Order: sequence, then C-alpha cells, then structure tokens
Amino acid sequence: MSNKYLAWWVAGLVLVLSLGARAQENAESKKNAEDTDKALAAYRLEFSLIESEGGNKINTRHYSMNLVPGFTPSNEIKIGSRVPVEGKQGDMQYIDVGTNIWSRLTERGGALQLEVRAELSNFANPDQENRTAMPLLRQLRINASTVAMAGKPTVLGVVDDPNSKRQFQLVVTVTKLQ
Repeated sequence: MSNKYLAWWVAGLVLVLSLGARAQENAESKKNAEDTDKALAAYRLEFSLIESEGGNKINTRHYSMNLVPGFTPSNEIKIGSRVPVEGKQGDMQYIDVGTNIWSRLTERGGALQLEVRAELSNFANPDQENRTAMPLLRQLRINASTVAMAGKPTVLGVVDDPNSKRQFQLVVTVTKLQ
C-alpha cells in the first residue's frame, strides 16, 4: 500500500471515529436534557390530620408543601413551640412541641413513591404549656412509605389514642403542578 492510500485510509478512519463520538455526545446531551425535564416536575402534597371521636369528625388540620422529586432530598413542615424543661440540676433544655411533617417523593417508572414521617405532640394538660417543670406530653407518630396516586387521597396511617376514644387519621393528596 502506498503512502498516499494509507493517508486517505487513516483520514477516513479518523472522520468515522469523530462522527461516531459526536453522535454519542449528542445522544448523551439529549438524554441529560430529558432527565432534567423529568426532574423538574413539581408536586404539591396536601396533608389532612383528621381527628374523630366515637366515629364523629371533631377536628381537621391541613398542611401542604411543594416539592420537586430528585431536586431536593426531602421537605419538612414544622410548627410549634420550643419549650424549656429543666434537665440536670438547673440545666435548661428545650423540647419541640407541635407538628412536624417530613416527606420525600420519588418518581420511579411513572409511579410516585412517597415516604412520610409525621409527629404531633401536645401537652396532656393545657395549663402545663407555660411552666418550665417537666411537662407531660402526648405524642402521635406515623412513619409511612407507599405508592401515591396523583390526585387521589391516600391514607398514610390511622392511630387510636390509648387515653381516650379519639382516633387520628393522616391523609395525603399528591397533585402534579403545571
């Protein structure tokens, strides 16, 4: 083979390899753009904490948050008070009393995987709220993992209060935002 033909053959090979690499880069760029578009879907999570007694609804509290799956690892709602309590001989510590809802939403193959940790605490005796002595607290905690259907309410958990005939139900509705 002469040097002229060898040079043309090498130039052709370099051209083919560079076109292949460019096509692969374009395919990866397109895939990354599609992944970015998928990751930017936003959802609203609307929580309802329903309190009933003897089968009759007596109270409902509503909480909501927006989140983007894959963009933020989790979101949290926290509302309440930090209450001072005396620890070791005059050492003041603070405890959180109120409502805390933590959630994470993941899109997997068109399904919405939802993880939720919810905690509600309050004073067993309302008159203890402003005292720094050791308060007696009641606490409700639900940790749940489920597949949510967009637009449909999903019951995450139901608990009975052991000190009364009250029942608490935590429901979430996931809505895709435009």
